Amino acid sequence: MPATDTIIALASGSVPAGVAVVRLSGEQACDMLRLLTGRPLPEPRRMVLRTLRAPETAEILDQALVVRFVAPHSFTGEDVVELHLHGGPATVSGVIDTLLAQPGCRQAVEGEYTRRAFDNGRLDLTAVEGMSDLVRARTAAQRRQALSAAGGAAHRTIQSWNDRLLRARALVETMIDFVDEDVPGDLLADARREVAAVRQAMAAELDKAHAGFAIRDGVQVAIVGPPNVGKSTLLNALAGREAAIVSSIAGTTRDIVQVSFDLGGHLVVVSDTAGIRETADEIEAEGVRRAKQAMAEADVCVEVRDLSEPQAATSDAMQGHEAVRVVFWNKADQAVGALPENGIVGSARSGHGIDQLRGLISTHAARLAADGETAIIQRTRHRTAIADATSALAWWDDPTLAEEILASSLERAIASLGQVVGTTDVEHMLDIIFREFCIGK
Repeated sequence: MPATDTIIALASGSVPAGVAVVRLSGEQACDMLRLLTGRPLPEPRRMVLRTLRAPETAEILDQALVVRFVAPHSFTGEDVVELHLHGGPATVSGVIDTLLAQPGCRQAVEGEYTRRAFDNGRLDLTAVEGMSDLVRARTAAQRRQALSAAGGAAHRTIQSWNDRLLRARALVETMIDFVDEDVPGDLLADARREVAAVRQAMAAELDKAHAGFAIRDGVQVAIVGPPNVGKSTLLNALAGREAAIVSSIAGTTRDIVQVSFDLGGHLVVVSDTAGIRETADEIEAEGVRRAKQAMAEADVCVEVRDLSEPQAATSDAMQGHEAVRVVFWNKADQAVGALPENGIVGSARSGHGIDQLRGLISTHAARLAADGETAIIQRTRHRTAIADATSALAWWDDPTLAEEILASSLERAIASLGQVVGTTDVEHMLDIIFREFCIGK
């Protein structure tokens, strides 16, 4: 799409609504406002009431609040106009159709306003991604994480790393360029201090990456155990709805059944898995494999044991797994023998013990959120790029390497950081990122 066009779209929610906001951005945005109102432009950033008319017939389209933002002091970095209309479908379509009929104006595509903000230097790529996450945030923790990214927290941190690495590179390049001359101080030692500080900071962020993913994608909870112990009933009890099929027939669940919900302000994704046992059934065996994979990837594993079975105390489906481990002793009302003292004793069918289990999961989610909401690394591409930068700087561990190789390692590390914020080699991913946005954003 031509970047010189003035783009138009409904920037608010679907109509009908109390108010509908139509946004224009581009060289003709202010001309379009003047055309619709037939009056001089209002002062920038001052909202005023205007009558909007069709330019050909002078028919009144609406009485609306209008405001304009002058480039580069706008979201997109271009001239921007917002029309706050009455939110009826006929009113909104009448105004938009009138604007689209004007030469040089067209409908915006998904994410085009944000793309223009990126192209005009108003946002870096981490802020763009934060904006996308903010639109989709389902929980308070996700909102705080997205606001941090959209507000430039990641950009500022990565820029500080970049500046320190640039200084280290300048010191090394000085040693290379003036090898036959006296240079002040121990430049290489200064460069090593800068590199060591950046490596330490990046390593700390890589350690926090899991917490960042847990906030953005949800805390992963796997319900595991042998067949017919009540895993699907427990899933339904946690979700508060009939999400999984419950049957007395062992092996009913063959695939992963997932539900997600807000728990204490945190997104939690709970997976009901196939019963873990030895089986010759090919389909059930695949279900068992997927159950073990879900266990390996989970933040919290809830092992369900059936108190109505004498062997319940000896089963151990989670042996060897390092996730936070919880044993939920199910069917307490049918218990054979004394009740266990460890884990949570309850009944998925009656709801006994469910609040205690929810509280435990919520506590772990809050613990992850403490690091996750401010984590720089929130996506796989962030982790890959920062890990590449860290790997490049590992060359500095070898004291025998020539300055030219050390300078090359700094160049690679700086380029990797540039991929995170969008200053180098990101064209191939831009269409994918902006396709996630809705029209009007």
